[in-house]
This record gives sequence, structure tokens and C-alpha cells, in this order.
Amino acid sequence: MVTKSRLYRKEMLYGYLFILPPVLGLLIFVMFPFLYSLYGSFTDWDGLGQMNFIGLANFKDLLTDDLFYKAMFNTFYLMLGIPIGLLLALLLAMGLNRKIPGTTTFRVIYYIPVISSLAAVSIMWNWAYNGDYGLVNQFLDLFGIEGPNWLANKETVKPALIIMAVWKGLGYTMLLYLAALQSVSRTYYEAAELDGANGFQIFRNITWPMVKPVTFFLVVTNIIGGSQIFTEMNIMTPTGGPEYSSASIVFYIWQKAFSNLQMGYASAMAMILGVFIFVITLVQFKMNEKSAFDGD
Repeated sequence: MVTKSRLYRKEMLYGYLFILPPVLGLLIFVMFPFLYSLYGSFTDWDGLGQMNFIGLANFKDLLTDDLFYKAMFNTFYLMLGIPIGLLLALLLAMGLNRKIPGTTTFRVIYYIPVISSLAAVSIMWNWAYNGDYGLVNQFLDLFGIEGPNWLANKETVKPALIIMAVWKGLGYTMLLYLAALQSVSRTYYEAAELDGANGFQIFRNITWPMVKPVTFFLVVTNIIGGSQIFTEMNIMTPTGGPEYSSASIVFYIWQKAFSNLQMGYASAMAMILGVFIFVITLVQFKMNEKSAFDGD
């Protein structure tokens, strides 16, 4: 019994040692910054000097901050690219799931933007959207269409950013859908065809239920990622776009924190953003659980 007890304690020690690095990482790089930012949101901290407690003053100021509401609206607007990207990726995955020549080459081509540097991609699209010599307007000119100065027009800057974001993430989403489709046994489709099911019925009753878990994962992660979009507009529209029409909430937080040195105010916005992401994610999980229950 003594030997077993020592062995058990030894295994317990090794187990704790294995989980120690991620736990320390969580405490140092997640929990401590979160708690520090939470306290900072109740202060007038400028990022350098002393943190003076001012209560809910930062949150009250947010209620009358027009740029805060505009940045939130821009962030929501840019999320319109999420369903567009999911639909295009699913269609591509269904096409590449067929046994036709060249599918491997197309998978590589579609995935190249995913592994490319986001900063480099943003610079490339910045050139492409140029109103004078950009490739987008040169292409439109072939059809006799005079393209606008995409990033300098408040009506076109957000659609331009959406197109770039969809193009950037299309390969990753398509690959996940393709993996889900390839895990479906071919016998399901053969049985449905023998029963006389048409293409829409096959998609609705076989394909969609099989890719639904992947769709749930992609929706949640894309909403979280979309809420934190920053690099694209920081490079392509460094001033927030015409009439602040392309600034996301994270861009506004960064501007307040590091340009205006209003770190306490920026921390308050970060807390609001964190609550928003948490609530949206929780709602998605609840909807997914209800949908799974109804399906049963």
C-alpha cells in the first residue's frame, strides 16, 4: 500500500507539473491583464501616470460618445461578410468535394491567402483599391465602368473591407467545410438518390445536418474575430476612413489608448466589447443546444 501511495503522489505531481505552464500562461497573460484593465476602466489613467479612481465616469461618457456608437455600427456592418463568406465557402467546398481533376490545386490556391501575412494582404488590397491605378478599377474599366476611389469614399469603404476580409478567410472556411463533407458516407447520398430525392432535398436532409456543427464553430469564431478587427483598417484607412466610416471598435479603442493617452476610457470600451462578445457567444451556444434538442 505504501508503494501505491507513493506512486499515486508521484503521478499527481507529474500531472500538476504538466498543467502548470498553461495555467501560469492563463493567469499571467489573460487574467492579470483582464483584472488590471477592469480596474483601469474606473480610473482616469493615461497609461503612464497614476491611476485615479473616478467610478463610472468613463462609462457615462461612453453613453454620449458619438464616435463610440459609430465604431460599433461599423463593426456590426463589417460582420455582414460572415454569412457571405460562409455561403461562398460552402459552395466551393461542395464543388471541390467532387471527383474532378485539379481539385487539389484549387484547394492550395484558395488557401494561400489564409497563410499570407495580414499586413501584406492589407497593403496589397490598398494598392488594388487605389482610385487612379488600382487593379480593381482597371478591371472595371474593361467593361466601361468607372470605379470609385474605394477607400476614400464613405459609401464604398466598408464594402471594400468586407470583400477583402471574405477573400482572406475563404480558404480556411472552405477547408473546414470540405473536411466535414468528406466525412459523410457516400451511401447516404446513394440511398437518397435511389429514393428519388432531388438536389435540394439531399442538401437539406444530408449535407446541411452534417456541416451544421462546423457552421456553428465558424459563426462563433468569426463573430469573435470580427468584433476584434483592427489591422485591415489601421493599414488601409489609418485615419478611420472618410467621416470615420471604416473605424472598428478596436481601432477606436487603440486610438483612444495610444494616440490620445486615455487608457482608462479605452479600458471601459474594452470591457463593453468583452461583455458583448461573451453575450453573443453565449447566445450562439444556447441556440445551438436548442437546435440540437429540437433535432432529436
